[in-house]
Amino acid sequence: MTSLKRFALDVRPLRRRDFRLVYTAAGVSSFGSMITYVTIPFQLKQMTGDTLIVGLLGVAELVPLLFMAFVGGALADYVDRRKLVFWAEAALAVLAALLLLNALVGTPKVWVLFVIAALGAAIDGIHRPAMDAMMPRLAPAEEMPAVGALNSLRWQIAQIAGPTLAGLMIANLDVSWVFAFDLATYAVSLTCFAMVRSIAPPEAADRPSLRSVVEGIRYARSRPELIGTYLIDINAMFFAFPVALYPWVADRYGGASVLGLFYAALAAGSMLVTLTSGWTARVHRHGLAVLVAAGAWGLGIVLFGMAGSLWLALLGLVVAGASDMISGLFRGIIWNQTIPDHLRGRLAGIEMLSYLTGPMLGQTRAGLSARWWGPAGAVVWGGVLCVVGTGALAAALPAFLKYDGREGLARKEAEEAARAAEIAAARGTTALETATP
Repeated sequence: MTSLKRFALDVRPLRRRDFRLVYTAAGVSSFGSMITYVTIPFQLKQMTGDTLIVGLLGVAELVPLLFMAFVGGALADYVDRRKLVFWAEAALAVLAALLLLNALVGTPKVWVLFVIAALGAAIDGIHRPAMDAMMPRLAPAEEMPAVGALNSLRWQIAQIAGPTLAGLMIANLDVSWVFAFDLATYAVSLTCFAMVRSIAPPEAADRPSLRSVVEGIRYARSRPELIGTYLIDINAMFFAFPVALYPWVADRYGGASVLGLFYAALAAGSMLVTLTSGWTARVHRHGLAVLVAAGAWGLGIVLFGMAGSLWLALLGLVVAGASDMISGLFRGIIWNQTIPDHLRGRLAGIEMLSYLTGPMLGQTRAGLSARWWGPAGAVVWGGVLCVVGTGALAAALPAFLKYDGREGLARKEAEEAARAAEIAAARGTTALETATP
């Protein structure tokens, strides 16, 4: 029994009121958003039938995200992070309403979908850094592995239930019902976020500016283990993110009725890891764990592309999802345990670029590659290139390969102590000058 407890999901953060509220809000919002996430590519496929156009959704999202992630990160280090999340969530609700209106008109417009995708990415550039930076303030450092696992669990539930429901809805109902459902979920999330207590910015927070953004970038560059987390994930997602091709691969196994199963299988693999994630707190070679998991993700995608039956394709996605979850857990531990609070928002913006740039560009790569090799070939070769790229990065990043999380945690404590001393010294000087006639 004791050995089984070591693998059990750690739920201690759920005892904290504000964490529960944020957890509930994010879970409900993610569930609705996943339904829309599945439906927009399907709607584009119906309207155009072009793999490249569907893949270009990633480019439409990437361009505004490249700018807004830095803006959102700087804001998250200067203002109340809870307020940022609340108003970003409200803006996303407006976009859901616009998707509903576009679906209800006689002939939905393709350009509207691209504009909404771009605006959604811009708003996400404010939402996610603030949300990620808020997490270390809702629970102590020793509970960060548990926070990461619980956040992954609620996202996985959304990824399983959302696409499954979306597949049933788009196969039997008009897509407008899907967007209406997503819009309704925001009523719950906004209510919960409104109840969360304010989360004040760090003491002596840096005012948002180009200089503060550059400071965050310099800090990231000074930490080879952070650079490793960014590059490994970008490589894996750029070469082996097959989501844009799901509607075409699904045609081999039954069409829209099985489309949701692909999204759900990926999330099911992630959930298997999350529910047995207690072991992650006892692993300290975080860099090695991320590298192994990224290689395994690529192998799972290869299996998905080569499968000759639905069950084997789903197995490949389960393997890929489990591997991605292991990578995500350890990348999150590195970020949340070792980055000083006054830089957390700006670094969260950089993290956001790393874990979203790969999938967004990966969609375009997959759509373009499918024109040459077909959907299955694009998936298989992407997985192979992911494995090769992971091996190359392991050789090029020896510090990341050897990284020990205990050293990173000690460095964060030293950096925050030095920051506190600087603030105290500055205040002492100011007080002395004020007292001098």
